[in-house]
Amino acid sequence: QVQLVESGGGLVQAGGSLRLSCGASGSIIRLNAVGWFRQAPGKQRELVAAITSGGSTNYADSVKGRFTISRGYAKNTVYLQMNSLKPADTAVYYCNLQPPQFDYWGQGTQVTVSS
Repeated sequence: QVQLVESGGGLVQAGGSLRLSCGASGSIIRLNAVGWFRQAPGKQRELVAAITSGGSTNYADSVKGRFTISRGYAKNTVYLQMNSLKPADTAVYYCNLQPPQFDYWGQGTQVTVSS
């Protein structure tokens, strides 16, 4: 069973930065569009950013200009660089294919931004 693994979360002050990583065995990340999603307490999971296999990107309005999604050199990893973080960015962050596949949700990584 394919599992996508997220890492890189943590506690940061408002205005700070974090870089999240998403990896998986095999070529599933390299061959597919991948998205970063987040879920804050009491809210629905939302798409934050996505990148196609060819490298085209799109972002939620709330993170445009602050977050950057990219692929690693070997393209088996997808990153989410998060700058100018706000308390509203506090959530569990997940990666998945885009559109997401039920069986590929991982444990996520917690991002907490303090004011």
